[in-house]
Amino acid sequence: MLVFAEVKTRRRSEISSPAAAVDAAKQRLISRGALEWMRLLGNPEICFRFDIVEVVIDDGLPEFNLIKDAFKLSDPYIY
Repeated sequence: MLVFAEVKTRRRSEISSPAAAVDAAKQRLISRGALEWMRLLGNPEICFRFDIVEVVIDDGLPEFNLIKDAFKLSDPYIY
């Protein structure tokens, strides 16, 4: 499994979650990049997914949240 991970950081005081920043336009951009990477690898027959790693910073240590398979390959892209 090849994982393309988008890492987003926010402060706890912000209104939206880090994952909310990965909107449809950002998903299309990530999808395009992933497909180009797969092309450079010779289009291998391999499973891949898109994850989001949320980093929330508070006064203490950062908290991490992994959202596996956060979105699918965006339209109109296919693999």
